[in-house]
Amino acid sequence: MAKNRKNMSAAVRFGPAIKALLLCLFIGGAGIGYVWQKTQTSELGRQVTELERRCGDLVRQNQMKANRLDTMRTPKALEEQVVRLKLGLVEPSLSQKVRLVETPVTGRLQLVERQMAAHAPP
Repeated sequence: MAKNRKNMSAAVRFGPAIKALLLCLFIGGAGIGYVWQKTQTSELGRQVTELERRCGDLVRQNQMKANRLDTMRTPKALEEQVVRLKLGLVEPSLSQKVRLVETPVTGRLQLVERQMAAHAPP
């Protein structure tokens, strides 16, 4: 029987060993790929959670700043700023104020119709 083994080709002798090695490499690679995928999924979940928290913080900050801006735009707050900064601004006199009277929509429509009739060819 020893004589038969010497006469066997190298491919026949190492075939089962190569198959076992390839099977082990495939299973090991699949395991490593699975662990890597789970790690990536976990990391992305952590990033999403962090970004959602940051977004919530920014929304709260934006709301606080909008409220502060609304407060600063009030006439009382503006008057206090004028006094504090000594800008010397005063209320305009009645002669400096111009009142604009808006004509009703129906009046405008009649005016436009009259202008169109005047410019229309006979």
